[in-house]
Amino acid sequence: MCKKAAVLLLFFLAQMPVWANTVSGIISSASNQSPLPFSSVLVKGTTSGATANSNGFYSLLLSPGKYTLVFQYIGYQSQEKNIVVGNQPIKLDIFLVNQTYQLNEVIVKTGGEDPAYGIIRNAIASRKANATEIKQFSAEVYIKGQMQLRDYPKSFLGQKVDFEDGDTSKRKMLFLSETIAKYSVSEPNQKKVEIVSTKVSGRSNGFGFGNPQIISFYDNMVSLGDGLNPRGFISPISDNALNFYKYKFEGTFYESGKEINRIRVIPRRNYEPLFTGYIHITENDWHIQSVDLKLVREQQMQLLDSLVIQQQYVPLKSFWVIKQQMIYPYGKFFGFDFFGNFLQVYNQFDITPVFKPRFFNNVIRRYEDSANKKPMTYWDSIRPLPLLAEEVRDYQKKDSLEKVRESPAYLDSLDKIRNKISIGSVLLTGKTFSKRKEKTTFRIDPLINSLNFNTVEGGVLLVAPQWRKQYEGRKSLTITPEFRYGFANRHFNPSLALNYSFGKKYFQSLQIAGGKKVFQFNNAAPISEPINSIYTLLREQNFMKIYEADFFRINYNAGIGNGLNFSGSLQYQNRRPLNNLPDIAFWKDFPNRSFTGNYPSEMGAGPMQPNQALLLNASLTWIPGARYIEYPDRKVNIGSGYPTFNLSVTKAISGILGADADYTKWRLNISDEMNLGLAGELKYAFSTGGFLQKQKYLNPIRFILLATRLFWPALSPVLFSWLLIIGSATLQHCMEQVILNTI
Repeated sequence: MCKKAAVLLLFFLAQMPVWANTVSGIISSASNQSPLPFSSVLVKGTTSGATANSNGFYSLLLSPGKYTLVFQYIGYQSQEKNIVVGNQPIKLDIFLVNQTYQLNEVIVKTGGEDPAYGIIRNAIASRKANATEIKQFSAEVYIKGQMQLRDYPKSFLGQKVDFEDGDTSKRKMLFLSETIAKYSVSEPNQKKVEIVSTKVSGRSNGFGFGNPQIISFYDNMVSLGDGLNPRGFISPISDNALNFYKYKFEGTFYESGKEINRIRVIPRRNYEPLFTGYIHITENDWHIQSVDLKLVREQQMQLLDSLVIQQQYVPLKSFWVIKQQMIYPYGKFFGFDFFGNFLQVYNQFDITPVFKPRFFNNVIRRYEDSANKKPMTYWDSIRPLPLLAEEVRDYQKKDSLEKVRESPAYLDSLDKIRNKISIGSVLLTGKTFSKRKEKTTFRIDPLINSLNFNTVEGGVLLVAPQWRKQYEGRKSLTITPEFRYGFANRHFNPSLALNYSFGKKYFQSLQIAGGKKVFQFNNAAPISEPINSIYTLLREQNFMKIYEADFFRINYNAGIGNGLNFSGSLQYQNRRPLNNLPDIAFWKDFPNRSFTGNYPSEMGAGPMQPNQALLLNASLTWIPGARYIEYPDRKVNIGSGYPTFNLSVTKAISGILGADADYTKWRLNISDEMNLGLAGELKYAFSTGGFLQKQKYLNPIRFILLATRLFWPALSPVLFSWLLIIGSATLQHCMEQVILNTI
């Protein structure tokens, strides 16, 4: 009886209303009554609030009490409204007035400079201090991104453009995603993102944008991603900004009792990575209060036609913290006309957080279990801005389509359409046949890649179809038979490879292959067969050197964690030499040119002798400071800012299966890519290696001597690479200064 009473009580409590009500309305311009998209609503004295959608509509949930709401939009005067929240919803429409700027009397002599330059100099001088004044913080971040099409071609690369949604209109929502995350930062470089919930329209298992990126104009170089410009763009308040920008003072206004300077930013020259637009700087302490800046293609931006960045900062104690960031991309290429917006709203700022020990580790982004399984009712209650009608329709349509697309009848009909063969796919692109219901694919390469020519086989037909079966999680099986036939030497070489991928936390794979195959002397096959065919046919030059072998190989690869990856292999080859065909250059006759022999000249004056080799290889790759993204079912290594080290050892085992090769070979590789800003990118790679003396038994002294011999040659490049790591920041700064002062 008591249990029943307790259950009834809990049910009753669950049905009780939450004593909170909504304040909603539309934020518009007072001059023309047009809505102000993504304007912000702030509860005064806090960093909490809401954001209007692109139609200016906002909705804010508040507990009963008295509040002062601050309504803001860049270029408009902020407006405060005192409200009392009771037990009824409040409808509150707001009309913001265009910002008026006070221009104090300024006497500018002939040749004198605009007052904006003095403000910018102060902002530059305070740049580093303002960038690092908040040593650590945590905040809740709402991220929403969408990309839409305005127009697109009927076909692309000979294939019909079909979004398979039954809608023939040109306006399409390509992508829609929302994310709620907790963002934690501790200077100088510790960051962590905890994804509480995420949703992608039409992809119930998808993960949306989960990496809050505050675009910091306090940095000398503003990074917007390698795709737009790997070197970055010069900030309007960088150390050498005066060499790149012109400025115009347009007046002052007051926000939260603080005087704000409005500065127009103008690039001095085209075709340099520069912004144009407005930046607002606080008086006396020279913080950034807001920005409204734009990039165009003429300013070294790739992929996009233009990109608009808007940021709004709000005061918190004696600091200014970001409240909202908007990015608007626009572009058109190959007939696809697209645009979008990406919003980040920061709430519940805590500038004195207490982090648990070892809170910051090598996992910089973590998705909570069931983060992408939250129902729509959850999202309706948590998002800080209302969805647009078109966004609601997109969720409903794509979520419904996803269920339809999972039905066997739909999968069969889709396969029938996708599996149709065209001349273009046979000749140029290849073709993939799918059975989505069974999660299998069958891939054949295009004819242009299957036909080649070399000096040993003459014309070559290589057919290597690939069958793949996807299982749950990371598990998959790939089977690749390979059939190679040389029309001139009439050799037929068949082989088969099986690859099984698996692993929960870290990725693993196991491959077994065997048969008869043509190998390049460098088994990594660095020379492309189609390119070598062109050189052979048109220039009578053969760079690719090959041999034939019966072989068996087994490979294993595994992620270990902490930046470590292991790979091992065991391979047996029964090798046979191949010789050039006689009189093959019948189509051309270059003076004083003949084909070189089919063997590396470094090997000696003649072809290799038949031999057998049994090779055991072990390799360890280490990325110091490797960072990971942790999904509910796996971890993904995304690299680090340090070099990659790879140590491999290969042992040729003699006396088994007739193997006569007997050696131990080692190799150490160190490589890295460093972004030097305006100076470009620095890519370097060091390699060292050698052969260990053949010795069946090693006493301790001999082992120490061999270990010393192994690692001593590697000492120099290792030390040099770490010096590059330590000095990379200095190197980058120096090179930037040289270039900035030279331009």
